[in-house]
Amino acid sequence: MAFVSFLIPCFVIGTDIAFSCQNTDDFVGASSPGDIVIGGLFAVHSEMLHPEEHSIKPVIQNCAGFEIQIFLQTLAMIHAIEMINNSTLLSGVTLGYEIYDTCAEVTKAMASALRFLAKFNSSNDVVEFKCNYSDYIPRIKAVTGASYSEVSMAVSRLLALQLIPQVSPASSAEILSDKIRFPSFFRTIPSDFHQTRAMAHLICESGWNWIGIIATDDDNGRFALESFGVQAMANNVCIAFKEMLPAYLSDNTFHTKVDHAVEKIVKETRVNVIVVFMRQFHVLKLFKKAIERNVNKTWIASDNWSAAVKISTIPNIRQLGTIVGFGFKSGDISTFQDFLRNLHAKPTDNNKFLHEYIMLLSVCAHLEYHDFQTCISNQSQDDLLQNVENKHQIWRDDFLNANIETGFIHSTILAVYAIAHAIKGQCKDRNCKDPSAFTPWELLEELKKVTVIDDDKEIKFDSNGDMSTSYDLLLWKEIDGHMEITTMAEYDPEKGDFIFEDEEKKKEFLDLKKVQSTCSQHCKPGQMKKVTESPHTCCYECVYCPENHYSNQTDMDYCYRCNNKTYWAPVNSTTCYRKTIHFLAWTDWFAIFLLLLSAFGVVLVLSISVIFTKNLNTPVVKASGGLTVCYIILFSHFLIFLSTVFFIDEPTEFKCKTRQALFGISFALCISCILIKSLKILLAFSFDPKLQNFLKCMYKPIPTVVTCTGIQVIICTFWLIFRTPFVKQNFSIPRAIILECNEGSIVAFGIMLGYIAALAFICFIFAFKGRKLPENYNEAKFITFGMLIYFIAWIVFIPVYATTFGKYLPAVEIIVVLISNYGILCCTFLPKCYIIIYKQETNTKSAFLKMVYTYSSKSAGSVAVSQISLDSKSSSSRATISDSCKSEKNSVNGNCHFQVPGQRLIKGKVLPENTARTVARKRLSSI
Repeated sequence: MAFVSFLIPCFVIGTDIAFSCQNTDDFVGASSPGDIVIGGLFAVHSEMLHPEEHSIKPVIQNCAGFEIQIFLQTLAMIHAIEMINNSTLLSGVTLGYEIYDTCAEVTKAMASALRFLAKFNSSNDVVEFKCNYSDYIPRIKAVTGASYSEVSMAVSRLLALQLIPQVSPASSAEILSDKIRFPSFFRTIPSDFHQTRAMAHLICESGWNWIGIIATDDDNGRFALESFGVQAMANNVCIAFKEMLPAYLSDNTFHTKVDHAVEKIVKETRVNVIVVFMRQFHVLKLFKKAIERNVNKTWIASDNWSAAVKISTIPNIRQLGTIVGFGFKSGDISTFQDFLRNLHAKPTDNNKFLHEYIMLLSVCAHLEYHDFQTCISNQSQDDLLQNVENKHQIWRDDFLNANIETGFIHSTILAVYAIAHAIKGQCKDRNCKDPSAFTPWELLEELKKVTVIDDDKEIKFDSNGDMSTSYDLLLWKEIDGHMEITTMAEYDPEKGDFIFEDEEKKKEFLDLKKVQSTCSQHCKPGQMKKVTESPHTCCYECVYCPENHYSNQTDMDYCYRCNNKTYWAPVNSTTCYRKTIHFLAWTDWFAIFLLLLSAFGVVLVLSISVIFTKNLNTPVVKASGGLTVCYIILFSHFLIFLSTVFFIDEPTEFKCKTRQALFGISFALCISCILIKSLKILLAFSFDPKLQNFLKCMYKPIPTVVTCTGIQVIICTFWLIFRTPFVKQNFSIPRAIILECNEGSIVAFGIMLGYIAALAFICFIFAFKGRKLPENYNEAKFITFGMLIYFIAWIVFIPVYATTFGKYLPAVEIIVVLISNYGILCCTFLPKCYIIIYKQETNTKSAFLKMVYTYSSKSAGSVAVSQISLDSKSSSSRATISDSCKSEKNSVNGNCHFQVPGQRLIKGKVLPENTARTVARKRLSSI
C-alpha cells in the first residue's frame, strides 16, 4: 500500500537555551515508559512566544506564563498512573505516559497530536497515511486532555483519523458532545449546556434579568456565549452587552480590548451582574484593570476560573464585589496531597515541568505569596537560564497545596482511571504487554461501556461521551482578611436544582437577591409590563392592570382576565373578587316598605269584606251586585296583593312563572267583574231603547266573567308552555350579579298587559256612560276614576320599566301593581263603606226609592225633550212648546209632553205619582 511519511519537525531556537527543541524527545514535557502508553495534553504555559522580527518562520517557539494549576493537573495524571501501576487493576501491565505542553495554542497542540499518531516504535516518528487504520498501532493508546475546548476540538478531529480515545478533564464546550464530528472524544465533566443552564437558573433565582457578558474570542468562548444566550432567553434574562477579548495574550489589541470592556462595565450602571467565560490569565488581566477603576459588581465565574487561587489572591480583590461561580464536583484527593508532599524527592530527568517549577521556585523565592505567584507566571522559558544562576533550590509545599483546584484534579484522575478500566476490559483475554494486543479504536468501544466507582457512586459516560457529574456553586468569601473559595451549594444537572448543606448556606444564596441588576424596576403584583422602544424585553414600563384584570406575581408580561360573568377586579388588582349577588331581598328597606303596603292592602280587603258581610241586606251592598260579586272582586284584589310577594327575595323558576300569571289572571278577573257591574248599572238607568236592547244582549254575568278571565288564562298558559319565564343572571353591573326573572317573551308579557288594558278600557267606556247616575248609585264615576288611575300608572310604568335595571327593577312593577290595585279597590269600595259607616240614613230602602224616583222624573223629562228636539218634521207650535219646556219650572207644571219607555206620548200634565214610583221600583229591582 502506498503511503506518505510525515516527520514531525522540531527546530532549534537557541543553542544556549536548555528548553529549546533540539529533537523530538525534547518536545515531550514529561514521560515514563510502560507497556501501554497514554498521552497527555495540558496548557502548562499560558502563551507561546513569538519572534520580534517581522518574518515568520515555521518554528515551534518556547512558551511563557507558567500555570501552577495546570501543572498540578499533569502531576495528578502522573499520580493516577503511578497508583494504577502500584495496584492490581491491570494485573502486571504497566502504564506509561507522554505529556506535552500545548501552551494554550492549537498549533503546538496539533504538533503533539501528530506525534501521538506516529507509528509505534518508529525511530523517526513517522505517521503513515493509510486508507484503513484498523490494524494500525500508533505511539499511544489514548489521550488525556486538553485543557481548553478550542484545543480539544482541533486535536480531536486529528485523533479521530485513527479513532484514538481522547478523555478531557477540562474541555466543556457543548459542541464536543456531537459524536458525528468528534467520535473519539470523551470527558469526565458535564458539558457547558449544564453549566450555562445552571448560570441562567442562578440569575433567574436571584431576580436578575439585565446582565453583561465577557468572553474570549475563541471557539470555547463563542460556543459558551451561544449556549448561555439560549438559556438566558428561556429564563427571561436579557444581555445588556457582550464583550469579546482576544484569545491570545500576544494579540497587540488585547490591552485595548480589556480597557474597552472595563469602560463598558462602568458605563452600564444598571448592569450589576457580569458573566465571565474566560481563561484564568484573561480574568487576571481584566480584574486588575477593574480594580484600578473601582468597579464593584457581582461576577459569575465559569468553571475555567471559578476556583482559581491565583485570581482570589489578587490584592484588593474584595473591592470587585461578590464573586460566585460553578466548579466541577470534587472528590477525595488526599492521596494526591500526599503525593505532593513527596514531590521534592522525585527525579526531574523525565519531567521538564517539574524541573522548570523548581527553577521558578529558586528565582522567585524571595517574594511574598501573590508576588511569588506573579513572578512564576511572568517568567518565560528563555529567561530561566539567565536568572537561575547562583540560586539555591527552595521547596514550598504550601504553595502547591494552596493552588490545588480540586475539581480539575479530581476530573483528571477520573479520566486516567476511566482509560485504565477500558484497558482492563481489553486485557481480559489478551497479553497486553504486547503493544499490538489491541488497537485504539477497540479501546474506544470499551471506553463507552466503562463504569467507574467514585465516592461509592457508579458513574459512566453517556451517549454523548459526557460524565454527568454535578457542579459546586462556589462563593468567594473574605475570611480573616483572606479571600477563601467556599462551596455554597451543589447543583444537580439532572434535576436542575440547588442543594444546600444547611440553612446558613441557603441564607448566603438568598442574600444574592439583595443585588439589583434589572433594566427596569420589578413590576409588583397588580401591574404588568409594557414594552418600551428598547429591543430588549427586559426593558419595560410597569402599568396598572385595567379593570377586570389582575396579576398575582411580580414582573408579569400581561394581566389575567377575570371571568366577567362571576368575578370582577378593580384597577391595580392582585386578585379577582366574586361578584356580589343582588336581588330585592326581604331585608331591603324598600322591599319591607312595599310588603307593608301589600299587607295593608290585604288588611283593607279583609276589612271591606267584614263590613259588607255585616251589612249584607242594605241597599248599598245590594246595589254593589251582592255579596258574591263583591267577594269575587275582593278575592281578586287579595290575589293581586299576594302576587307582589313573588317579586321579592331571590328569584326562582317557580316565582318567575307564578308572579306574572297570578297577577294577570287576578286582574283580569277583577276587571271582568267590574265590567259586569258597569253594564248592569248602565242597563238599569238607560232610557235609550236601542242601547237597552244592546246592553240586554251583552249582560250575561257568569259567561262574561268566565270568558274574559278564561282568555287571560289561555294567554298565560301558552306563555308558560312555549316561552316560560326563567331566572336570569344580569351581568350589566360591573361588580354585581343581578338575579332577575326574564319574562321569556316580551310579546307574551305585552299581550297579557294589553288584554287587561283592553278590558279596563271597555270598563272605562261603560262606566263613563253611567257617570250621572243617582249619588248613592254613582259607582260608575268612581269606576271611571279607578280605571284612569290604572291607565296612568301603567302608561308611566312602560318607560320606567324599560329604562330601569338592577335589583330594584321588580320594585317598579310592584309599585305599579299596588297603585293600580289600590286605585281600583279604593274607588270601588271605599265610597260605599263611607255610606255604610257614616251615612246610614241614606242606606235605607225609602231613601233609595226617593232618590230613584227623583232621578227617573228628571230622566223622563230629559228623554221627552230629546225626543221632541230630534223630530225634524215637527210643527212650529211643537217647537215653541219644546222651547218653553227647557226650564225645570215649565216641566213641573205639566206644560210638556213626556214619553215613558214603552208608552205613547202623554200630553198635558206630568206623570202621575204612582206611575213615577212604579218606574223607580223597576229601576231599583233591576239594580
